[in-house]
Amino acid sequence: MQPNAEMIAVNHPPVAFGKVGVLLVNLGTPDGTDPVSMRRYLREFLTDGRVIEWPKYLWYPILFGIVLRTRPAKVGKAYQSIWNTDRNESYLRTHTRSQAEKMAASLAGHPHVVVDWAMRYGQPSIASRIDALHKAGCERILLFPLYPQYAAATTATVNDKAFEALLKMRWQPALRTVPPYHDDPVYIDALARSITAHLATLDWEPEVVLTSFHGIPKSYFTKGDPYHCQCMKTARLLRERLGWTKEKLMVTFQSRFGPEEWLQPYTDKTVEKLATDGVKRIAVINPGFVSDCLETLEEIAVAAGETFHHAGGEKFTHIPCLNDGPDGMRVLEHVVRRELQGWV
Repeated sequence: MQPNAEMIAVNHPPVAFGKVGVLLVNLGTPDGTDPVSMRRYLREFLTDGRVIEWPKYLWYPILFGIVLRTRPAKVGKAYQSIWNTDRNESYLRTHTRSQAEKMAASLAGHPHVVVDWAMRYGQPSIASRIDALHKAGCERILLFPLYPQYAAATTATVNDKAFEALLKMRWQPALRTVPPYHDDPVYIDALARSITAHLATLDWEPEVVLTSFHGIPKSYFTKGDPYHCQCMKTARLLRERLGWTKEKLMVTFQSRFGPEEWLQPYTDKTVEKLATDGVKRIAVINPGFVSDCLETLEEIAVAAGETFHHAGGEKFTHIPCLNDGPDGMRVLEHVVRRELQGWV
């Protein structure tokens, strides 16, 4: 006898449904600072065609023949210098987890909303958390790439990975992606407040404040990536909000890699030139980073500070990212509530 629909339904485990998921996604983190963990992380990161757009036949011999043989140890040492030893993890993981937990608490009035977090590279993976949200009954998922400014190498690759996960699902949840919020007044106000609050703790005033954004190759910009334009707009709005001049609040780009020309001016070169030109006091903020990480805690707070002092500068300070503080969470919650309209 062929089983009928009723028999199948009786034997099938109950299916959860009726919930809405919110998935916060940041760039990624290695599981440890040892060479094996670093190599695994860097391999996933640097084989992403959105990050390195060179043809594989040109890039892979360099990547597997040189980069993955030399950089894991070097990058591992950098991570060790800023590792969260209390939790044995990177601060990016610590902050992202906390942001998800605080977001869940702020949305507690909507019991059918489930908040989770993931990393584009490393763990927890986007696919694993989409699967977990779906099994928890989330028929709709809001995907939030944690980048205020859009770039193909950041926002787009998060979206790619999420849709790649859906390709393997028979019963797909509806998916919304959060757009960039580089010019959102709540975000601009939070940045301004963080600058003002940090400078108020100093017994000196910076002559120049740098807004240091993560760079991208110039070729990506000329191909149509809007990232540069959105960074410049963020800085302009922040400058207007603070009532500062272009000389007081400058835009630079950091973290270049490889032989290509990247967006300029470069942060490290600018920091050095300011010192050699006689500027004695500067501050640096990273508006494009939602959470402090290797690029802010080591590359800016440590390395850029050393560069400035060695070139003759006297006072240097790094203004922390918004992280999971009240202003930072206010921005993230504002964006999530806006994008959940119609679903919640």
